[in-house]
Amino acid sequence: MAGRLSWGLGDQAVSSLTNFVVGLYVARSLGAAAFGLFSIAWVTYGVILNVSRGLATDPLMVRFSDGAKSRWREALGQAVGTALLVGVASGIVSVLFGLLVGGSLGGAFVALGVVLPFLLVQDSWRFGFFAAGTGQKAFVNDGIQAVALFPALVIGARYGTVVAFLLAWGCSAGVAAAFGWVQTSVLPRLGGVRSWLRDHRELGVRYLLENVSNSGSSQLRAYGLGAVAGLAAVGTVRGAEQLLGPFLALLMGLSLVTVAEGARVLQRSPHRLWHFCVVLGGVQAAAALAWGLGLLLLIPAEAGRFVLGSLWDTSSLLILPVTFAVVGASFTTGATAGLRALGTAKRSLRSQLIASVFYVVFGLIGAALGGAAGSEWGVAIATITGSAVWWWQLRIALRDHFAIADNLPTAPAQRTGEHSLEFHPVSGSFSHEELHSASDGMTEMRTG
Repeated sequence: MAGRLSWGLGDQAVSSLTNFVVGLYVARSLGAAAFGLFSIAWVTYGVILNVSRGLATDPLMVRFSDGAKSRWREALGQAVGTALLVGVASGIVSVLFGLLVGGSLGGAFVALGVVLPFLLVQDSWRFGFFAAGTGQKAFVNDGIQAVALFPALVIGARYGTVVAFLLAWGCSAGVAAAFGWVQTSVLPRLGGVRSWLRDHRELGVRYLLENVSNSGSSQLRAYGLGAVAGLAAVGTVRGAEQLLGPFLALLMGLSLVTVAEGARVLQRSPHRLWHFCVVLGGVQAAAALAWGLGLLLLIPAEAGRFVLGSLWDTSSLLILPVTFAVVGASFTTGATAGLRALGTAKRSLRSQLIASVFYVVFGLIGAALGGAAGSEWGVAIATITGSAVWWWQLRIALRDHFAIADNLPTAPAQRTGEHSLEFHPVSGSFSHEELHSASDGMTEMRTG
């Protein structure tokens, strides 16, 4: 496990460094307003990325971690084909929207639409490698993108626009996406998209809604903050979040492998899953707090201005609320890994929807009351409150899972009303729709 986690951290360090360099270059070169425009395009990309993950790579991680290689290859082709289709469709919509809007904002959306297929395919290769337990290949793939990024940024810097930097970032992902085919000898299977969506619809639809509510809440908050306080406020908030970038690399790196590791823990020692999740979330939360306090107490203003330029003077005032927000999000990752390892998409969706409502409502109320700072304090409160919801749902899900397992006969399947229960050794859980229905029924019996 330690080796797989290390590759996850290393891979995400490279990926986040790539994104971090692009963000800092735009922040230093173009100022708060242009960085706000870049951030609007960025959070829009985040929504589309999470659509792709919900439909394509999240089911891949849950159901094909540690599976047979032949099954993994077939599933990978279908998952990457799904990601490619999402990229092409969303890219067309983005380009059309950009042409309709026009101006600087429209140009950013046109550029984003052009590179979306590259970005989504490259991301799907990464998750495919981690599902197979070969995180070193994801590390190499992201390294290829990082190497390709630097000459692309040099070319983009000659034009000095948000559009140029978006194209540079996306085209470097295109190089890595092409290299993913060299690494796997697997082509995206567009013809398998329909069967992939059909076979995994009970997970895909719920993870789609869960992911989109997560990134969509960030998008709504960014749009609302821009409308209430201006693009400069969006840039200020994004600048403060950039200061947490190295730690967020740790957070995202672990998230690449924690679902697969949770599924393995559930398969080998189910009663250790709660402990695994608590340790996972607690360690990340403690590390986030330490990083934020270090930024607040140890970084001199001169160093901050070197990193963020003129954005430092306003963004540095938001370090404390941003730190609390990341602490809450870090602790939540433990519960998220547990719920996804269990395959209880209904409960994880419920948790994410509640947390997203908190995020948007508190973030926008804060923006109305106090601009960028008020919005970030609202987000901190929302994130910590939402974390409590996630952990409560994990506790209920584990209770129901063990109750069902303890009452199963030794036969591989049992009829419970109209639903059969079958254990899936790959994900380490019972078939998802049947488990939800049976656990809901048991809950009603206990509370009736």
